[in-house]
Amino acid sequence: MKISIVIPAHNEEANLPVLLDAIRSALPAGLHEIIVVDDGSTDGSLEVIKAASESDPRIKYIGLSRNFGHQTALRAGLRGASGDCVITMDADLQHPPRLLAEMVTKWKEGFKIVVTVRKDVENVSGFKRLTAALFYWLMNAVSDVSIDPGSADFRLLDRGAVDVINDLSEQDFFLRGIIPWVGFPVAKICYTPDPRLHGSTKYSLRKMISFALTGVIANSMQPLRLATILAIFIAGLSALYAVYAFTIFLTLGRVVPGWTSVALVVSLVGALQLFVLGVLGEYVGRILRETRRRPGYVISQSNLDHGDEQDAVARPLAKQIPTPASAP
Repeated sequence: MKISIVIPAHNEEANLPVLLDAIRSALPAGLHEIIVVDDGSTDGSLEVIKAASESDPRIKYIGLSRNFGHQTALRAGLRGASGDCVITMDADLQHPPRLLAEMVTKWKEGFKIVVTVRKDVENVSGFKRLTAALFYWLMNAVSDVSIDPGSADFRLLDRGAVDVINDLSEQDFFLRGIIPWVGFPVAKICYTPDPRLHGSTKYSLRKMISFALTGVIANSMQPLRLATILAIFIAGLSALYAVYAFTIFLTLGRVVPGWTSVALVVSLVGALQLFVLGVLGEYVGRILRETRRRPGYVISQSNLDHGDEQDAVARPLAKQIPTPASAP
């Protein structure tokens, strides 16, 4: 049995040494590997990982050429992992390493996927609670899959589930939506997140909006259907207004005067048309991105001796480029 731990990291120089020590203390020696994916950090995160890997061969690293985003870093780590099961967790120490043994126990009981559900803590801001609640409500309202509120990217995946996920070639990689789509037996563990030890969250409001938009569009056709429903609804309102105007003309001999109502109707219809075009544009833009077939990420350096290099056909989006030291 071999356990792979995949950790995306972006500017986590201070947190990584503490996290690596906690993981090595939580799991038996010799039964696991730790793969840290440096997502284009601008601090000394990659140097910290390299130093740790020199003293402990269980620690591997993948250095991406720039910041490709959290979900893409997860994908790179999953493709590089060789374990019989793979555990993904963040580098900010909010995903407690003490739960790793419990997750492995659930896996040994026969569950192919072990997910964690985050409980709210008192120090979370009201804005964060509201946006999180809106996100999960929107996802479950319009998506083709159901996601538990509080779901986190702290989970265990069996080798079979990892292979299925690695075979997916889509550019818009949204792992929280892919997990329920896979359909394997799932166990849930509730946890209270630990406080972040150093630094601050890397998810700005813009990134959270982009994350939510990707989650909806990558897992649902409902926005397109909503655009059709809105068009039918507006057409119905227009027909009713036409009947109203024609009735007034027959009874009073004139149409109700006033530019306000006309301007209101024109503005409403125009706004809805722009909304429908925006929805279509999002889908068309993603279709364009898929047809380009660019790699999802670029690896600038790595000490892995398995993963991407073993199966280029099953992992078509991965791409290895030489490090400056080994470049011809």
